[in-house]
Amino acid sequence: MSTALAEPIDRAALAAEMRALVEASGSSFHSAMRLLPAPRRDAMYAIYAFCRAVDDIADEPGSLAEKRAALAAWRVEIDALYAGRPSYRIAQALEEPVQRFGLRREDFIAVIDGMQMDAERDIRRPSLGELDLYCDRVASAVGRLSVRAFGSTEARADDVATSLGRALQLTNILRDLKEDADRGRLYLPDELLTKHGIAGDEPRAVLAHRGLPNTCSDLAVLARRHYADADAAMADCARGPMRPAALMGAVYRNTLDLLERRGWVGLDKPVKLSKPRKLWLLLRHGLV
Repeated sequence: MSTALAEPIDRAALAAEMRALVEASGSSFHSAMRLLPAPRRDAMYAIYAFCRAVDDIADEPGSLAEKRAALAAWRVEIDALYAGRPSYRIAQALEEPVQRFGLRREDFIAVIDGMQMDAERDIRRPSLGELDLYCDRVASAVGRLSVRAFGSTEARADDVATSLGRALQLTNILRDLKEDADRGRLYLPDELLTKHGIAGDEPRAVLAHRGLPNTCSDLAVLARRHYADADAAMADCARGPMRPAALMGAVYRNTLDLLERRGWVGLDKPVKLSKPRKLWLLLRHGLV
């Protein structure tokens, strides 16, 4: 029986590896992460790397059996992380943040559950209830991990995460209508589609229907309600730790503004904030 000790983990190298993953992704969250002190920033890089890894399992080519196996392996790895014996590089990078900032196991599992929803089938015209559950898992759960990494300790911090996560995800859905349709997905809710006379669930046919603009406008109203709820909860939290969340909310709310200004036509044309606008938002919400 071997008595050799495992080599100690090079935490600095591990943090640099997670940072490189985030930078390579071109994530719009990168500017918000840079507002944080180094330990909290490293925690966010590791959280993002985890989310990217499980999201890739759901989105990249592969059989359902392979995707189920890969997500199941991540469930085992999260258990190993909380038992103090992670083996994946990303889980090793999460070990210190879990202990230091109280990141919760159930939030990591919720993210995996959300990716399982995408892996099991192409989601098409879910009910509002199913869409809300999906948003909670793939976005609000990430927010609950994030507010702890930011350093927010107030009871209302989870309310910020719950509302802002939903607002960001609904904005993503409205921004990525064509991209999702090309993947065979249609996240617009059944109740709103039915309200505006849209039948069927073939994504491209739905996007071509004359009722699409009104459907999207209604979903944008729901997103704005979540932004307002997040603002109200954020007002009850210390401003400093919430700056990254405020910046992310501002960037996505401005994106929603652009989408509504463009209208729900010409979906091939990407909608992006200009660099000067992003810089202004960074100054406004990052420094003030």
